[in-house]
Amino acid sequence: MVRIDKEYIQNLLSEAKGADDAQITGILDKAERLAGLSHKEIAALLVSENPTHLARIFAIAGQIKKHIYGNRIVMFAPLYVSDYCVNKCTYCSYNCAHTFGRRKLTLPEVREEVKHLEQMGHKRIALEAGEHDAECPLDYILDCIRTIYDMKFENGAIRRVNVNIAATTVDNYRRLQEAGIGTYILFQETYDKDIYEKVHTAGPKKDFAYHLTAFDRAMEGGIDDVGAGVLFGLADPYFEVMSLMLHNEHLEARFGAGFHTISMPRLCPADGMDMKAFPNLVDDDTFEKIAAIIRLAVPFTGMILSTRENRAMREKLLTVGVSQLSAGSSTEVGGYAKRAMHKEAMPQFRVTDERTAPEIISELLDSGYLPSFCTACYRSGRTGDRFMALAKSGQIKNVCLPNALMTLAEYAMDYGDDAFREKAHKAIDTSIKGIGNEKVQTQTRTNVDKIISGGGRDFYL
Repeated sequence: MVRIDKEYIQNLLSEAKGADDAQITGILDKAERLAGLSHKEIAALLVSENPTHLARIFAIAGQIKKHIYGNRIVMFAPLYVSDYCVNKCTYCSYNCAHTFGRRKLTLPEVREEVKHLEQMGHKRIALEAGEHDAECPLDYILDCIRTIYDMKFENGAIRRVNVNIAATTVDNYRRLQEAGIGTYILFQETYDKDIYEKVHTAGPKKDFAYHLTAFDRAMEGGIDDVGAGVLFGLADPYFEVMSLMLHNEHLEARFGAGFHTISMPRLCPADGMDMKAFPNLVDDDTFEKIAAIIRLAVPFTGMILSTRENRAMREKLLTVGVSQLSAGSSTEVGGYAKRAMHKEAMPQFRVTDERTAPEIISELLDSGYLPSFCTACYRSGRTGDRFMALAKSGQIKNVCLPNALMTLAEYAMDYGDDAFREKAHKAIDTSIKGIGNEKVQTQTRTNVDKIISGGGRDFYL
């Protein structure tokens, strides 16, 4: 069973302040070799305030990001299906003590939301719901998943549904796996048990141990891709990073694979909560440092940043580790349909980056990134320890770049205007030449040409 020992972590952070320049240099040398870092090594980097060391941390994070992910950025959007919740969490607008008109989507409403997401070009979504066994049972979640996968559009379909719902049982995780989900996502919120119990004042989520062991049950139920995260701002951020890494080490030791993704949400204003009640808010400089250190620590783990962050911060963190971005997000049940009708939003939390999905995707391309809508690994069985083995050997790049280019070609033809198509095709042509395997390069070129000429869709390696 995973164990988070607060005293042990605090002592490690305190002792790490005594690390000398030679020790820090050795740790950074190891990170530069893509060897990952132990939690003890991570502690030394977290507490270092030496400007020279910090500069190298950011530089190596950028090198790792470029080496493993190139200029690819995976795109996704959340889909909120229910805001019913039985938990009383002081940081969340879904708090069961809050009075507002709660709702869950009917299946026709799910279809309507998915139509809007598909019209933005999304192929990967994260299904979100509050915890309420009566109003939002697992059977309802499974119905939503089936409904999403059954929808077919002129330009294809939603190809992968990741799921972010409350901690549950092994049997329920097995049912989610059988439904064909991608990654199971669950935020611990905070690993500090004292603060966890303070901010979760009532409801099943108050059970710290049950929440903490959810990924063990998920993997026992056959889900081998799990995505973690904490809500930075609830507790000491360095303690949270250390805990994330210890949790990752536990899963690697027990199941052969740790976190497939780590999300980087930061506490932000929401209806019914007071930011002044949280003394551990994380400033921008610390947040950037944390992101860079996580990239050094787990170089092959995807890092996700949501629209909680503003445009400037999102652009900055792309350079030091973030590999997945949401675009055009709504954090409200039925929010995409409401937006289309220009109705006032009532989101779970306030979205700071209010650019549309096409604006974000186009500006990423302008900045030299390749927006990717790839879902191939899930459909090809490259998950869990199989994905990590390919990633650590470097072989994953033989499929990731080609798949990114093919999905970008799809997006350009199906959703882009003439100006976007021109710059997308230019970026694709340049990037294809960078594919090292001649056979893969030829296949990618052939498939891209077919997509552009209307000769097919959904090619992947």
